Amino acid sequence: MRMRNKYRKPTTLLGYAGSRCSVSVVVWSLVGCLLLLHLYSLVHQKDGEGGVLQMRMNHHPLFRELEEVEEENIQIPPPRGKRSPRAAKRRPKRTTTLIDEFLDESSQLRHIFFPDQKTAVDPMKDAGNDSFCYFPGRIWLDTDGNPIQAHGGGILYDERSSTYYWYGEYKDGPTYHAHKKGAARVDIIGVGCYSSKDLWTWKNEGIVLAAEEEDETHDLHKSNVLERPKVIYNEETHKYVMWMHIDDTNYTKASVGVAVSDSPTGPFNYLYSKRPHGFDSRDMAIFKDDDGVAYLIYSSEDNSELHIGPLTQDYLDVTRVMRRILVGEHREAPALFKYQGTYYMITSGCTGWAPNEALAHAAESILGPWETMGNPCIGGNKVFRLTTFFAQSTFVLPLSGLSGSFIFMADRWNPADLRDSRYVWLPLTVGGAADQPLEYNFGFPLWSRVSIYWHKRWRLPYRWSEKK
Repeated sequence: MRMRNKYRKPTTLLGYAGSRCSVSVVVWSLVGCLLLLHLYSLVHQKDGEGGVLQMRMNHHPLFRELEEVEEENIQIPPPRGKRSPRAAKRRPKRTTTLIDEFLDESSQLRHIFFPDQKTAVDPMKDAGNDSFCYFPGRIWLDTDGNPIQAHGGGILYDERSSTYYWYGEYKDGPTYHAHKKGAARVDIIGVGCYSSKDLWTWKNEGIVLAAEEEDETHDLHKSNVLERPKVIYNEETHKYVMWMHIDDTNYTKASVGVAVSDSPTGPFNYLYSKRPHGFDSRDMAIFKDDDGVAYLIYSSEDNSELHIGPLTQDYLDVTRVMRRILVGEHREAPALFKYQGTYYMITSGCTGWAPNEALAHAAESILGPWETMGNPCIGGNKVFRLTTFFAQSTFVLPLSGLSGSFIFMADRWNPADLRDSRYVWLPLTVGGAADQPLEYNFGFPLWSRVSIYWHKRWRLPYRWSEKK
């Protein structure tokens, strides 16, 4: 903070004509008292499981080894064809970047970002030391030996069956462009669902919300867009409720869609679509709080800001309450989670299928105000961190029994062949290596930082599932 009137004479206390030294002693004594009181309030502040200071120190020891990140040193290969000196002088070639190589489907580095079938993760085979290991960017097979199709998705933990359900876009179709300047797309096939007990072995439960083949006026007609499906369970109605982004080929409908089912494996009955609160909605997510209240978070106003508001008691509609957050920051792909009473969110920038820098945000109230804390990515190299490890956020999954530990779920999009897009799952902690909190915040929020760690290969701590 800039000090004003640096050379101003010290103020004399009312009714006291003592020396400057006495005044200084009194002033510094008051400052010391304030600091001690503030430190006392931090130590004794209760929030969830014991306050802010505990939040920094209570990471499960089994998770600490995952904070030792890996580095990347990828060399860009020389150009395949030489240019003549005259051509180079006429139009100097722009330096090729690692992002250019990622987006170039004929790049010599393609195998680094999109490893081939030979390296696929197959939980049904004896993988030896690689059992239960995640390999971000590799093909991930289900129990039938087919690549998992659950893009832009999220996970529901069903307490009644002690089972995880992974829902996402089923993109197993050809990629094409609807028109010359249109974005790459795949016809709607539906929402895929996979079940698991261990978060590594996934059984294909089929298409739980299917496309409409005949009725061209239907929201789910194959020519339209269905993205980012998320499912939550309503304890009062005993229904599983799915929300998703619904759009037309040109992304002008900009709506949310709602479907409902009696079972986590469907089939889901599609109800309707709408523009929530009367605003356009594209990338979206839903979040269910500890008190059972659910919220819709969506990019709006041409992706220039996010909107957030509670759902109705049955989770089938939005209420009239809505708050604008991150106004003018142009963020999308929200992934919201909560830890010890504080709300956190990971978002991405708006660059279409191209990767960009993730940002972490925090708030004391889910309706805001939300503060931006910076890039949470650690490891890899600078380009990896500035591209969210060449992926885009979709969901953050809490790990029961490992306080402050989560799985960051992201999609590594392949615009040349969207069905071959990959999954990037990485460990995430609150208050980890990126945490540099101030000792004294003088009444301002003392956020613990969010950290996402890069690993080519990692696994959850041994027997973590028994900690539930």
